[in-house]
Amino acid sequence: MDKNFSVSGFGSLAVHGGHKQDPMYAHQVPIYASSTYVYDTAEQGMRRFSGKEEGYIYSRWGNPTMTEAEEKIAALETFSVKDKNGSALEAKGILHSSGMAAISTLMLSTLKPGDKILTHFSLYGGTDELLEKILPSLNITAEIIDLRNLDKAEAAIKKGDIKMLYLETPANPTIQCVDLEELCKLAKQYNVLVACDNTFASPYLQQPFRYGADFVIHSTTKFLNGHGTAIGGILLGRDIGLMKGHVTKVHRLLGGNSNPFDAFLLIQGIKTLELRMGRHCSNAMEVAGFLEKHPAIAKVNYAGLVSHPDHAIAKKQMRYSGGMLSFELKKGLQAGIDFMNKLKMCVRTVSLGTCDTLLSHPASMSHAGISKEQRNKYGITDGLIRMNVGIENVQDIMADLEQALK
Repeated sequence: MDKNFSVSGFGSLAVHGGHKQDPMYAHQVPIYASSTYVYDTAEQGMRRFSGKEEGYIYSRWGNPTMTEAEEKIAALETFSVKDKNGSALEAKGILHSSGMAAISTLMLSTLKPGDKILTHFSLYGGTDELLEKILPSLNITAEIIDLRNLDKAEAAIKKGDIKMLYLETPANPTIQCVDLEELCKLAKQYNVLVACDNTFASPYLQQPFRYGADFVIHSTTKFLNGHGTAIGGILLGRDIGLMKGHVTKVHRLLGGNSNPFDAFLLIQGIKTLELRMGRHCSNAMEVAGFLEKHPAIAKVNYAGLVSHPDHAIAKKQMRYSGGMLSFELKKGLQAGIDFMNKLKMCVRTVSLGTCDTLLSHPASMSHAGISKEQRNKYGITDGLIRMNVGIENVQDIMADLEQALK
């Protein structure tokens, strides 16, 4: 897209954002399947390595296909967002091999021994294990509280050893939502960094930068790709100098880079993000209402339901309520096993964000590495089922659920 032309719609940006005309006039961005890049002269190579000249060196450090994906997602996360001076906000994105690689780069580039992370209940299982099992060996620890209670959050931050507020909203798999605006205000008051995992919402439904977040993370495997064809992650930051400097250095040394083929698949998926998310959300709202009335269901967690404790927060900061929900079966674990085994159209698998409806059992799958005591504390019971509501005909989705619940 011509940099001198601006678009007014999110869907247009999803299609055209980050795209630069290929020198050979290919319509789509090519898959640049090259590990390294050549220089016109030895002097040019020296300038690139020294940072005096922009350009590609080695695909672990950057690749044209990966750059388009980075710039497209950065454009979507900052679409119509202003900085404190009223100018259009800019952000720098770094594409990774997975969401966990992006989170690892974030933690290791911004935290040092003795720092503490303040976060909340019900995080993605991999993130929780990183905080509990890996970072403590580096003397980086986490304090976990209910961040929906702002008084508790301020009391924890006031102690003075919190360096980062790490948020995930809606959270996995309980769909808990925290107030981005109020927590970002609180963090800025005490000079604390704010990072937000925006995977469940996608930039179409929610933009954490709008409320003052410093970093945004996605598992691009999920709604951004949308088709379950490639693993990936992205770390975005609003401090361009920091992102291009220290964060980029840490990313390159950790080696969690993406690759051109997965980036190409991601770019194609993002083009239909607005269309897909609209259908995911409308289907999820209808399915949540159906499940809430079903006699076999004890509880439904969906931010779009008035019964959800965080409904008002979600309504304030999300365009729609998302495509993710979870529900508890009255008869616990065995009921969950029986239900999962009876599904005919809906798919039994982990992950989320694909066009088809996916169901998983967090206690034995995504959160299996977390103790039962912690899971129960976080609301991840043995009878909890997580559901990615797909874009199929909603009547077919509900018919499959109905027959499986009998």
